[in-house]
Amino acid sequence: MSGEYTSFGLAPATRAGGLLAGGDVQVHRDFVDFVVDGRPLLFRLSDLDAVSPLASDVPPTLFTAQVRGLLLETEAPLPAGRYVLYGCPECEDLACGAVTAVIERDGEDYIWRDFAWQTDVHADLELNGYHGMGPFRFRGAEYRAALDALLNGPSTGARRRVLLIGARVALLARLAAALRTIGIGADIAQDTEDVPADELRAYGAVVFGRSVGAGERDAVRRAFTAAGVDVPYVDGLAPIVPLLVAQTEQALDRSAPGRRRLTALTAAGDRAEVVVTSSCRVRLTAHRIDRLSRTHVQDLFDAVLEPGRHLVPLDAGATKGRSFLVARTGGSVLVTAVGR
Repeated sequence: MSGEYTSFGLAPATRAGGLLAGGDVQVHRDFVDFVVDGRPLLFRLSDLDAVSPLASDVPPTLFTAQVRGLLLETEAPLPAGRYVLYGCPECEDLACGAVTAVIERDGEDYIWRDFAWQTDVHADLELNGYHGMGPFRFRGAEYRAALDALLNGPSTGARRRVLLIGARVALLARLAAALRTIGIGADIAQDTEDVPADELRAYGAVVFGRSVGAGERDAVRRAFTAAGVDVPYVDGLAPIVPLLVAQTEQALDRSAPGRRRLTALTAAGDRAEVVVTSSCRVRLTAHRIDRLSRTHVQDLFDAVLEPGRHLVPLDAGATKGRSFLVARTGGSVLVTAVGR
């Protein structure tokens, strides 16, 4: 057993939702990730779409129970002292697969070891163990302080409502319905006049419809500033609901740049440039509007990329005319217009 210490911390994280090509829906989840030795633990798991049990949308009693478990104040939920660290973001059923580890005490220290992927109550370390990961030894005071803060402090969840401003009610209604489908609340208004400051503070982003003028936008910004809340403002690229959902998800990601896997996306002509900070699965989807104002969507790329800058060839037919590109990992979404 290693005697070297590893730092332990917690940080807000997001599993970005969205409307995917083919009609699939990916649910938005806000959660708290484990930061081990200054790096999110999830980043060590390259092709994993998962969330920790410390999610903002779980009932308070269950959230507290999860924290108590990590502190070893309750019995392990799985045999051999194993605890779930990451699970399915859609249903959290063990049958979908989960990353688990043994958590134990050694004096005042906490140790995480024998990481594994398991789909039933027993883990097969030889077949499904994460060999080379851990063991991690955490100083007890640092470990307890981080987890106790979740019990004693304010909610760690991000504001999960967005305000849609505009006069094209039909488009905004479709966008609001799509956002609610993936777990993000949405309200529609023509302006923020006479809206109480407390209500404005509940929003995590503002989406402007294309018909909203500069003066109206400035008035909305002044209202939020007066309410003492800093929110990102989204200018819709095109009247394409899945694209607007992706733009909204991008705006809601308030994590520090160093805690993001997907950090840059540009596209021009027949190629896109993607920058990732850790090994992860990246999907690229093109949205375009043809000369008859019909919308088209096409998946262009789906593969695991290593850290660094990557050039990805694009299908000319999928990006001709007025087109846009969405890059997606499990926790990040970036959107860009395709330049000529």
